Amino acid sequence: MTDIHIRITGRAGRITLNRPKALNALTYDMCLAMEQALLAWRDDPAVDMVVIDATGDRAFCAGGDIADLYASGLRGDYAYGQTFWADEYRLNALIATYPKPYVAFMQGFTMGGGVGVSCHGSHRIVGETSQIAMPECGIGLVPDVGGSLLLSRAPAGVGAYLGLTATRMGPADAIFAGFADLYIPQSLWPDLIETLEQTGSTDPLVTHDVGPSDLERQAAKLAQLFVHSTLPNLVGHLDQHPSELAQSALKSIRRNSPLAMAATLHILANLPKTATIFDALRTEYRYTARAIQYGDFIEGIRAAVIDKDRSPKWHHTIDTVDPKTLALMTSPLGDRDLFTGERT
Repeated sequence: MTDIHIRITGRAGRITLNRPKALNALTYDMCLAMEQALLAWRDDPAVDMVVIDATGDRAFCAGGDIADLYASGLRGDYAYGQTFWADEYRLNALIATYPKPYVAFMQGFTMGGGVGVSCHGSHRIVGETSQIAMPECGIGLVPDVGGSLLLSRAPAGVGAYLGLTATRMGPADAIFAGFADLYIPQSLWPDLIETLEQTGSTDPLVTHDVGPSDLERQAAKLAQLFVHSTLPNLVGHLDQHPSELAQSALKSIRRNSPLAMAATLHILANLPKTATIFDALRTEYRYTARAIQYGDFIEGIRAAVIDKDRSPKWHHTIDTVDPKTLALMTSPLGDRDLFTGERT
């Protein structure tokens, strides 16, 4: 498969995303190929670690390839999206619980599905071009691929802010928010990866000075601004604050799907502090499994990707998200719930 290069080099299982013209967006087949390789390497004594990177300067992975999801939704085929997300989430859980070091090098854009195959790894490396974000609410989804777990573990207010506004994190912000571990200048990456391959040891992974984080500087204010777990109350609270931070957040929030944002707040408020990756993915799937049929996903993709008019017509407004609809979108799926039995 030319979209992804999977091999063993030295002591490392190596994965390179190879769709630079598509910002290395993940296809369904790429997810399945990654899962197959990770399962094979898990008990292979010749493989000491996994190293994942991507070709091109612009992106590690800007998300999932949503063209097929959109087309299937228009046909009324909701099962395809449900299968895609279930299998993708199984891969995310495998990465998060992998017993060997999983080292991700994230240049440029790392968003959505790209977060799912990097930010759950044991060693998450950013460089000077790194821009990490969870932009799902802008297309009618909730932060998924286990992103809700990362957001829930961020400092108070920061997770909700990132999830609702899709704010992009530079390297210092990503480390502060818990999406990355190490800052290493990108000029050092090729030689460092070669060393990892040769030694199979993570000892050479040493962080460099990343500089100040804007998110950290704003953290106290975000803790005060993002205190409400319902969308109307949160927006009303922000509206009363004339600060540039509050008004900038409001501008972003008013562009996104009200139903998706209401569900995001609900998910973040209800994930317990002891939540695991399995808990988060199961909760996210309850929404995404319904998003094409009952949510704003089709309209969000039309406005952002197909017609590119940036003028989505959401099903709800901030004040008219019905609690019953929210309950429907986030309630258990019965025997279709994920990770209720054996875990990966």
